[in-house]
Amino acid sequence: MLEGLGTVLKHVFEEPVTVQYPEQIKKFRERFKGRHELKRYDNGLEKCIGCALCAAACPADAIWVEAAENTDDERYSPGERYAKTYEINMLRCIFCGYCEEACPTEAIVLEHHYELSFYDRKSAIYTKDMLLVPPPPGTPGTPMKTEPGVFTRSIPEMEDRP
Repeated sequence: MLEGLGTVLKHVFEEPVTVQYPEQIKKFRERFKGRHELKRYDNGLEKCIGCALCAAACPADAIWVEAAENTDDERYSPGERYAKTYEINMLRCIFCGYCEEACPTEAIVLEHHYELSFYDRKSAIYTKDMLLVPPPPGTPGTPMKTEPGVFTRSIPEMEDRP
């Protein structure tokens, strides 16, 4: 009994570890995997080309990608296709990061957003509009207009190395 009382007295004088949440935000580790984000290039085009490799790599089958063709009148991504529909069911997602590793253009990234709460199942499905990062200031958003038959790559050409 005295040993238990000694343990209690030892911890009474320690500083509490409680964080007052809305006022103080706890710092997370660099490797923390939070909510997904769909990234853009510097010129405002979407990085996602609608290949659905992220959906194929997802072990929980939480990602749905529907691709569509880019045209000269409406260009969403630098490739031939873009993700017309991109949805992630956050109730199924296990935050494994396989989607991030499978993406050839590094379009989907698990960022450090951790405030995920839902009141119903419908609000747990994140759509492309919710995931897509806004374009950089001063650049147009997507879709972009291009001259017919003319396309300037947003991805830099690779240098030939000896």
